[in-house]
Amino acid sequence: MSFLLEAIDLEIAYGDVAACTGINFTVKKNEIVTLIGSNGAGKSTTMRAIAGAMYPRKGKILFEGVDITNMPSFERNQLGIALVPEGRHVFPFLTVHENLEMGGYCHRNNRPKMNTLIEKMYSMFPRLKERSKQNAGTLSGGEQQMLVICRALMSEPKLLCLDEPSLGLAPIIVQDIFRTIREINAANTSVLLVEQNAHYALSTAARAYVLQTGKILTSGNSSELINDPKIKEAYLGSN
Repeated sequence: MSFLLEAIDLEIAYGDVAACTGINFTVKKNEIVTLIGSNGAGKSTTMRAIAGAMYPRKGKILFEGVDITNMPSFERNQLGIALVPEGRHVFPFLTVHENLEMGGYCHRNNRPKMNTLIEKMYSMFPRLKERSKQNAGTLSGGEQQMLVICRALMSEPKLLCLDEPSLGLAPIIVQDIFRTIREINAANTSVLLVEQNAHYALSTAARAYVLQTGKILTSGNSSELINDPKIKEAYLGSN
């Protein structure tokens, strides 16, 4: 079987300290895969290595069969990998519209396509259209999360990497975000999801990998893991 993404025996370190070791996982085309685990388990570190924000000390990363292990992040983006980092990093002094244009920079010489994509983003989150001329730094946390997701989608990625999209958001906004993640996937974009809210993650993804202290503890279909007593006790708040 050919995979969209393969992480093979990754070891990722901060200086001399290994944060993750022996990381192996795959993402198929048009699939949602989630990495779950407690704080400090290595989820975001793994995501950063996939997106090119840091390089693994050992192992390989393949994207559509191409070795991208040491490829810079901008080249990975050109191949079709887009990262939405934790923390909603908007360009605060640019408007919502200008933030979206920055996300679609690769289409800068094709204005009709740029405009079409922006309207597509506005249809996904109508609230952004209402605030299109507003500086991004003045948006609420939920609106900023909508914006950074749309900004990443402006490059038309094959793989959207989402790092803690629900962090710090009100429950009703979290529902909207995860509904949109499913819609994005239904439009043939694969999603790699790092999420501390294990219930939402397992309810959304087809498959999951559980990380613990920098290693993959277990993996499987989300429908099975969500009913696993050990997973329930450790990550879903069951007694």
